[in-house]
Amino acid sequence: QVQLVESGGGLVQAGGSLRLSCAASGRTFSGYAMGWFRQAPGKEREFVAAISWSGGNTVYADFVKGRFTISRDNAKNTVYLQMNSLKPEDTAAYYCAASLSPSSDPRHYTSWGQGTQVTVSS
Repeated sequence: QVQLVESGGGLVQAGGSLRLSCAASGRTFSGYAMGWFRQAPGKEREFVAAISWSGGNTVYADFVKGRFTISRDNAKNTVYLQMNSLKPEDTAAYYCAASLSPSSDPRHYTSWGQGTQVTVSS
């Protein structure tokens, strides 16, 4: 497992942008696929985006396509989620996670960060 720490959450107005970062520890970061998930109160944790270990393959949930971009910098052991055109319904705790291969199923991820809160006001 790798240790993951998210940062970059905060309060923004609708239509604004945030960039979330997830820093990983250890020497094996580049060997993991990385994903972002979010969870709002009273709702199940839902898939947002994932990226392969090489960065060449990305997958997005339909509700964020065209607005969010996932990327990674293996030299910095960091994965990012650039969020543009934010909507109030994007309000949630956002989590990064590591898996052996990209997946939209949170059960396939073996390491999780502590989460960072994103709140979008109207």
